[in-house]
Amino acid sequence: MTVNDTEMMSDQQQQQSHEINMTNSTTTIDPSIVQSRILQSTSLSAAAAAADEDDTMEDTPTSTTNEQPTFPKLSAMAARGGKVEYRRVRCPPHRYTPLREDWEQILMPLVQYLKLQVRFNTKTRSVELKTSPHTLDTGALQKGADFVSAYTLGFEVQDAVALLRLDDLYVESFQVTDVKLLRGDHLSRAVGRVAGQDGKTRFAIENATRCRIVVADTRVHMLGSYANIRVARNAVCDLIMGAPPGKVYNSMRNVAKRMSERY
Repeated sequence: MTVNDTEMMSDQQQQQSHEINMTNSTTTIDPSIVQSRILQSTSLSAAAAAADEDDTMEDTPTSTTNEQPTFPKLSAMAARGGKVEYRRVRCPPHRYTPLREDWEQILMPLVQYLKLQVRFNTKTRSVELKTSPHTLDTGALQKGADFVSAYTLGFEVQDAVALLRLDDLYVESFQVTDVKLLRGDHLSRAVGRVAGQDGKTRFAIENATRCRIVVADTRVHMLGSYANIRVARNAVCDLIMGAPPGKVYNSMRNVAKRMSERY
């Protein structure tokens, strides 16, 4: 073996060892691990690992000191700066006796669910609601006032309490004379068409549109979602304008069919 052959073998060994050092620094035998395509030598990978350790040691105290503080939920009174909010809902004379009979059912959701202070003022004949330190929801007072107002309009407690549980329910009120200017017997016949015989027309509209309708003298009150109230209002307005009940029944039947297919 000559000297040149010895030098060539030594150069090949150096190149082979150099290539092995380059590949061993970043490759593993596990094929499930996605490897980086940036290859580094042993010295560079050791320097990068040391720099990563220094960064983690520097970041450790800052991560503990920069934790976001957690605050307890503010009550409704604290959110208003300690001020007590107050609402008064007047009770009409024809709802005074039902209110007295259903007082416990009305009081339970207001006190236990909304954490409000409630009383009935016999002098002014109105229901007074006030926030307390236990009231957590900032909109509890308005919800309670809407609930009591819906009951004073003529809705049942079971129907009005839905205003406390659902956020997409509304109450819409209008007079029969707002739709068409009627007087005397014409006004009475319009109200009769809306109610129907034994309330049959009103029940048909309620069941088809999933609303609650109250006809009090010449006032019509509706409780339901926005889209359902619109359908019920159109039906009631058609009856006020003089449409025969049979035509409204057919339209309500179609509405009920569409809603059953939708839901």
